[in-house]
Amino acid sequence: MIGILIPAHNEEERLDDCLRAALRAAAHAMLAGEPVEVLVVLDSCTDRSAQIVSQYPVLALTIDARNVGQARAAGAQQLLERGARWISCSDADSRVADDWLVAQLGLGVDAVCGTVTVEHWQDSLDEAAQIRYHRHYQARDGHRHIHGANLGVSAQAYRRAGGFEPLACDEDVQLVRQLERCGASIAWSHRPQVVTSARLDSRARGGFGDYLRQLAQTE
Repeated sequence: MIGILIPAHNEEERLDDCLRAALRAAAHAMLAGEPVEVLVVLDSCTDRSAQIVSQYPVLALTIDARNVGQARAAGAQQLLERGARWISCSDADSRVADDWLVAQLGLGVDAVCGTVTVEHWQDSLDEAAQIRYHRHYQARDGHRHIHGANLGVSAQAYRRAGGFEPLACDEDVQLVRQLERCGASIAWSHRPQVVTSARLDSRARGGFGDYLRQLAQTE
């Protein structure tokens, strides 16, 4: 089966949209009926996240680590134990495209690093900061971005690379670097699409939200 791994820390505002999108991707006709299990790792949640997750046909794992690397590692381990041949990672503040899984698997590689699209900038960044973002972001095949919100890896390659480390941030970067060292085939692709939040109050220090905050502070 295919596993979708979503870590969450106090994401009650965005979880509904995230899970609806994941379940649509899991039901795509081109998966030919292969089972897909969605697992939300509820890490130190004190809001309604657990209640929201319980309303959907998904799995939930509760931990108290306040550490996204530990959350992803724990979730990946559970999915592997349940028989996942492929693990697709996203984030609770993101929405995957309907053909997200199909696009990842269709690339025929050990791992896929996808891009993200910011849907609503709202008041997160002024126009100058948005221009700086788009100037540096490579929304194309052959990019070199690594996002936990759009990352896929085969079970075999994940095990060979040693899995996610318990890092407070950049656990996704660490895994990809290990995959490279192990000789895994990696697609840096724009085909798997994910829409993500432009919020600056990021849940993980050093993550995408902090990167946007740095852009906002750059003159």
